[in-house]
Amino acid sequence: MILITDGGSTKCDWIAIDNNGNQAAEKIRTKGLNPAIIEEKKLNKTIKKKKALMKMASEVTHIFFYGAGCGTEKPRQLLKGVLEINFPNALVEVREDTYAAVRASINSVDEAAIVCILGTGSNCSYFDGRQLHQKIDSLGYMLMDDASGNYYGKQLIRDYYFNKMPDTIRLAFEHKHNLEADFIKYNLYKQANPSAYLASFAEFMFLNKDSEYIVNIIKNGIRVFSENMILQFKEEIKTVPVHFAGSIAFFAKDEIIEVAKEYGYTVGNFVRRPIDGLVDYHIKNL
Repeated sequence: MILITDGGSTKCDWIAIDNNGNQAAEKIRTKGLNPAIIEEKKLNKTIKKKKALMKMASEVTHIFFYGAGCGTEKPRQLLKGVLEINFPNALVEVREDTYAAVRASINSVDEAAIVCILGTGSNCSYFDGRQLHQKIDSLGYMLMDDASGNYYGKQLIRDYYFNKMPDTIRLAFEHKHNLEADFIKYNLYKQANPSAYLASFAEFMFLNKDSEYIVNIIKNGIRVFSENMILQFKEEIKTVPVHFAGSIAFFAKDEIIEVAKEYGYTVGNFVRRPIDGLVDYHIKNL
């Protein structure tokens, strides 16, 4: 049995596949397992807490984990070690989440494309048909992650506190979220996963897209992402499509297409949940 995991900062989706390529169990969901921001003890606890995973632990022979925070060696090895402890009979492969987005969004295994992730965090890479290329190392939610869930959450909270929200949106925002300063600061500075907390505010945007204010926030974030991330591949965008993966990208599809016209790149596929494409990829390569 193999486990395929699409791991974000907010949540992880796990799918078990048997040796015949059939799904062996219902999709399992755990909290996020970003090893760049979550300590080893909590990573271990999150996995052990999920009884459905532990029930099959001894049967798992391979784990293909694609995750946020797995783009550098130290956190990648940390998570690999945690998985090996909990699944003692499994060969474990840990890759950054960009590979999941690539394998889930491209139209053929050797298609060249620029692939963007807009979820809790954000990223952008060029896949030449064989290898992945990145020109910028991600510094995470505090300094980068443009147009991500946590980016938009931050924008909304700032606009609320700087009194830049229209009154109707402000009232709706107050109704949906606890906006007391002490509560926000507690979640940002005392809790383990502040990026996921910030990203939880992004849903509000997509429930209020009839507001010009909200649409402008979405577009401005995509413009910043386009300038900082997509346009680093100035030559590549002339000849290859730009694919998007992640929930923020999926719900901001119309705005992304509009901004793409402004910046002169061709939008390709949108994939809300990369896990579905990953399952197809690994079944074909069993």
